[in-house]
Amino acid sequence: MGSMAKAQQKEVFLAQVRWRCRRGLRELDVLLMHYFDHNFGKSSPERQMAFVALLEMQDPVILSYLTGNTQPKDPAIADIIQQLAQTHV
Repeated sequence: MGSMAKAQQKEVFLAQVRWRCRRGLRELDVLLMHYFDHNFGKSSPERQMAFVALLEMQDPVILSYLTGNTQPKDPAIADIIQQLAQTHV
């Protein structure tokens, strides 16, 4: 695959992840978009995949993690949740 195709593929991936940050709950939208805009691009591929995995979860699950009612079993997702919980926007 050429470098132009890889760049386009990356652009599409980033647009898809950004779109998935839009949840319908304003509080989650703000937190997830802030993380995406300020942290996602400079994160390791593993951390990026953990964030993508978090985005696959239902809103009530994410909110339960953020409020501390439940804890993620995956340490990588727990790390993302910790960062989100400490975000001041």
